[in-house]
Amino acid sequence: MLIGRVLGPTGIERDGTDAELGGPLPRRLIAALLAADGRPVSEDALADAVWGDRPPASPGVSLQAYVSRLRRGLGADALTRVGDGYRLTVDGTDAGRFTDEVRRGRELLGDGRPGEALRVFETGLGRWRGEAFQDLPQAYARTALTELHAVATEEYLAARLAIGDTTGVIAELEAAVEAGPYRERRWELLILALYRGARQAEAPAALRRVRARLTDELGIDPGPALQTLERQVLAQDPRLLLVARPSPPVRPLSLFLGRTTELAALTAMAGHRLVSLVGPAGAGKTRLAIEFAADEDPWFVRLADLTEPGRVPAATATAMGVRGTTADAIVTALGQSAGLLLLDNCEHVTAAVADLVLTLLARCPGLRVLATSREPLGVDGERLLPIGPLPGPDAVALLTDRITAVRPGWRPDDTETAQLDRLATALGGIPLALELAAARARAIGPGELLDSLHDRFPALGPVPRGALTPHQTLEAAVAWSVDPLPPADRALLLRLWPFEGGFPLAAVDDLERLSALISRSVVVADTTISPARYRLLEMVRAYCRDQDPQPSASRAAHAAWVRQLVEKQAPDVGGEHSAHAMRTLTRELPNLLAAIRHDLGAAPAAALRTAGRLQWFWHRGGHAGIALPLLRAALDTAPAAARSDRARAWLCSATLHTLVGDWTGAWQAHRAAGELLAPSASAASVSVSVSAFASASASAFASASASVSASGDDEIRLLRAQAAYYAALFHSAEGAFGRAVISAREAVAQARAIGADWFLPAASVALGAALAGDRQVEQGRRVLTRAAEEAIASHQNWTAALSRLRLARTLLVGDPDPARALTVLRPALACFTEEDDVSNTLVGLRTGALALALDGRPRDGAIVLAGADRCADRRGLDVTGPGLAAALTAALRGVDRAEAAEAAARLGEQQIRALIGPG
Repeated sequence: MLIGRVLGPTGIERDGTDAELGGPLPRRLIAALLAADGRPVSEDALADAVWGDRPPASPGVSLQAYVSRLRRGLGADALTRVGDGYRLTVDGTDAGRFTDEVRRGRELLGDGRPGEALRVFETGLGRWRGEAFQDLPQAYARTALTELHAVATEEYLAARLAIGDTTGVIAELEAAVEAGPYRERRWELLILALYRGARQAEAPAALRRVRARLTDELGIDPGPALQTLERQVLAQDPRLLLVARPSPPVRPLSLFLGRTTELAALTAMAGHRLVSLVGPAGAGKTRLAIEFAADEDPWFVRLADLTEPGRVPAATATAMGVRGTTADAIVTALGQSAGLLLLDNCEHVTAAVADLVLTLLARCPGLRVLATSREPLGVDGERLLPIGPLPGPDAVALLTDRITAVRPGWRPDDTETAQLDRLATALGGIPLALELAAARARAIGPGELLDSLHDRFPALGPVPRGALTPHQTLEAAVAWSVDPLPPADRALLLRLWPFEGGFPLAAVDDLERLSALISRSVVVADTTISPARYRLLEMVRAYCRDQDPQPSASRAAHAAWVRQLVEKQAPDVGGEHSAHAMRTLTRELPNLLAAIRHDLGAAPAAALRTAGRLQWFWHRGGHAGIALPLLRAALDTAPAAARSDRARAWLCSATLHTLVGDWTGAWQAHRAAGELLAPSASAASVSVSVSAFASASASAFASASASVSASGDDEIRLLRAQAAYYAALFHSAEGAFGRAVISAREAVAQARAIGADWFLPAASVALGAALAGDRQVEQGRRVLTRAAEEAIASHQNWTAALSRLRLARTLLVGDPDPARALTVLRPALACFTEEDDVSNTLVGLRTGALALALDGRPRDGAIVLAGADRCADRRGLDVTGPGLAAALTAALRGVDRAEAAEAAARLGEQQIRALIGPG
């Protein structure tokens, strides 16, 4: 590509590099050819341009020599012989581009778009490196270009004046009128600048100066434009401060989706004079505001480009078509007129915008203001409308629409629909991120897009032309929110990214700074729940992860907070505050998993302790699928951890194996715990103790237990009691009730020996269930009833519910009483539901299914069982146990299980539980 340069020293740019032209004579030859603008130039005309009135003896021969050398640098096709002359073919010239830019700038200025015009004029004037065609001795096209340069300079200053840069432009206009004292356009602009720049007394003086110069030196009067301006200045005509209404903001061509709730809310707020749309970067605040206000023809003020808060009034005046730079000018021009002012991207100039809005609303009663910002303006009477991420269905709809735009005919199949749903979640439902991701779908599919995200900030490419966002990339949009934060606030924000699924106030313990981050829309607060929950949008979180100067320290701090939380809450899972502890730990499950996975690499012993301490939470919450791999990894990576922590982890594994129906795995884990809990001084005891858990005689287990209970600290002794408790439950589930009785009695004895009275009701539950199974039904029921009473007395509601569940089971064996069993079971199920106890809820539903079948309602029993099975299948659980499974099979013999499953699929969980009856 060849580009000619004539606005200064002559040159040719070839593919971005300056071509070698030689000395002044070849440059004159090229300049003359460029001046012809692609037309042939005769040898005589070229000789006149190159040598003037002193040509060489054979100018044609000399020209041929120059042309030959120039062709080697420019290409033979560029410089060709035509008739008796030559023609230079180029792809453009700086003069041509300058001419186009002046034309375009004047069009933009005339359309009321001075900001865009200013950039075009700056580009055009920047092409000038000296005098036009300065290598040529004759005028050629120099006169026309010089005049156009003068016009461009004037229009550039007019654009400066139009965007409100009055103070800065006055000095340049003074210089301009001195350089061109007879150019009336310059005087017109200077007088307007003085009038609008609060120097109105100087405007008439400037008018007198120009009139005197034109009259005295040229003998003419000022032109019509200056004469009209003179009358307006002397009359202080308010029209000097107000011009025709600027063009409204251009609405994007893409389909506007979602936001029906927000649009309805904006409509409901129509009576309020100041409404602010507040939300994070890329949430679509500007698009929503423009869509809402489109029918009102608003004044649109784009503040994102401002770097100085002091220019807010001037920029607003320009956008409103007001000839002035101050709030007073706007008030004077607007008066009582009604209208809607849309202030976009206020977050970096909040204080200046707030001051302006206060003034305008107080003095212009017909004005309403709609603002978009990352934070509130903080003005009295301001109504806030939070704009968050798009909800799932709307986000997927947006993705689908935008992908269809770049892939005509595409329709997502079931797999792609699921991928779009996950992609929308991964991108946090932020419209800007969704738009950019969809644009990438022209080259890759949704699945590949999803895979490309992982743990890094999504590189989704540049924002397309015509988008409303002022930022070029998604990362730039997020940086606009994060980087300007005060240092202390930014430091806090950068430490929050390791939190998964949000965090409570206790995780930060700095309400003032957290509130500041919330007000700036970089942290989202959910105050609809108690306690309130906070989170970072995924885009902000990914950016903070990339920007954190100490990511390892942030992860370590997060893991330490989780460890403290577990140490505090885990003991309460089976106690008086079990409901609160279960809800707290359930809310923090993503953080629990993240911290344990971190500690597996950084602090294995801590990971082991945390995972083991959560044993009852894992079990009650039905989290076997995620907890078992963590426990195994922790046991493998922390072989030197404390004996009690390893034993607790093995016991936890044992109980979780039962939830997935792996009884072999349960006994193996239980055996490993027994080896750790046996007295280290007696290998024989270890051997007997281990075998007792699975296959040794009841008397052997009792003997081993007695020997181990006599040594070790209280934590080890409590774990031994728990091991005996679990062994009793396992034996009962497998129908080995004699062994279960022995293990349960040992659990009770050990709890009493160490004074663990809180554990006695749970151990008694295991004993009562074992006795009932061992044909001591009435005694078992009495033990279970007493265990429930003791649990209630000590405020252990969950243990009381567990007692009732086991009591209901005893009422279904021997001489069954299913009606009473259902009565006992109902409050137990209600408690399990309230406390998010998934595993025991499933056991309770299966028990209820058996009771219904024995009560003459086998179809209802089958429906309840089918609903429980479906829930268990979703979680990968199998909590039936061999004994209960056999009883259900017998009781439901002859029932159409397939029909029952279809019926259960049509019912909700509440309807299925209602078949058992209210708690």
